[in-house]
Amino acid sequence: MHYIWKEWKENIRGKGLWLSLSIIVLLSISILYRSSILSFDQGFYVLLINLFDTIIYFIPILCLFIGAFSIFQEKEQKTLIMLLTKKDNYPSFLLKKSLGLYTVVLVPLLGWFFLYLLLLKFQFQLDMKSYLIFVLAIVSLSLVFLQMGAAIGSFSRSRMQIIGYTIFVWFYFFFLHDFLLLSFLPDVTHENVKLFSSFFFLNPLQAVRMFLETGMGVYSFGHMSRLLEMFMWTKPVFFLIGNLFIWLAISFGIAIIFNRKEGYE
Repeated sequence: MHYIWKEWKENIRGKGLWLSLSIIVLLSISILYRSSILSFDQGFYVLLINLFDTIIYFIPILCLFIGAFSIFQEKEQKTLIMLLTKKDNYPSFLLKKSLGLYTVVLVPLLGWFFLYLLLLKFQFQLDMKSYLIFVLAIVSLSLVFLQMGAAIGSFSRSRMQIIGYTIFVWFYFFFLHDFLLLSFLPDVTHENVKLFSSFFFLNPLQAVRMFLETGMGVYSFGHMSRLLEMFMWTKPVFFLIGNLFIWLAISFGIAIIFNRKEGYE
């Protein structure tokens, strides 16, 4: 609780969290305004997909920066060394700090999407299950990239390094990961398609998107080829859960192994 309160006070004074939230709010209102011409019964699904396709570009990089600078600030202000000398080790600190980050970022985000649902009620016929799936997809993305950001802040020694690493991670998952897999696409067979699928859904963006689209009924598993059936060898929700577990564990482990206790800027 101490770390959550400490994180909250630091983010209230800072501009990063409020700037990030204001971007999400403006994008959401913009999509709602543009979707006002859609039909009452089907427009709700179109709006959610369009909104997801828009904010998916912003949430990862915003969460990366928030997570990274939150950890780096502890090193920059020398508070990390003080915290670790009070019979606390780095894994324990990182766990408490991560929980604080999750709370501070997700509570305002969930609060906004609750208000947004009230606005949608006057415009479209609501589907609560689909909206819950949409919110869960956004929360999953935020958790993964916040933890990645915390890892970046742990091993970075300057703000310039944080910016460089963050842009690289964002670029990798948005472009490079799928581009690399495309080069292996001609060699995909029935024997290795599950391995290819595992690497494909290792990208959190793809795992979250598949979970959202299948959960909302946009993408159907009917009439698939045998190769595609083997590609989707488990349910999208399990791909998402596995993705969350893998990346949270990897990010946490990297942060512990390569952490630097001080920054020079």
